[in-house]
Amino acid sequence: MVAVDTSTVIAYVQGEAGADVDRFDAALAANDAFLPPVVLTEILSEPTLPDDHRRLAFRLPNLQITDGYWTRAAAIRAAILKLKLRARLPDTLIAQSCIDHDIALITRDRDFRHFAKHCGLRLA
Repeated sequence: MVAVDTSTVIAYVQGEAGADVDRFDAALAANDAFLPPVVLTEILSEPTLPDDHRRLAFRLPNLQITDGYWTRAAAIRAAILKLKLRARLPDTLIAQSCIDHDIALITRDRDFRHFAKHCGLRLA
């Protein structure tokens, strides 16, 4: 089981190459890819999203928000910001979803490295 970030989904549907795209493709083939809720929101927010990309987003199962999610997300964001590191809110929410489900994240976005180093996020 792995979660996938918006950056990787976009790269995948645009036909870009990369280790993250290869991991996502393998997870898709194994029916092992999940979307954090924020990733689904980011993808579906694109006003010119082609229908086949929309179908891909709806095909993937979502990670469910668990009790206390918002409070835990605030705590990890505060911890990162206290270190004067970048912690965008969408990234924080994606990281917390993965942490809650003990699932690695496939991403090409380097901002997640802070959550991996300081908060227990596993990167695929």
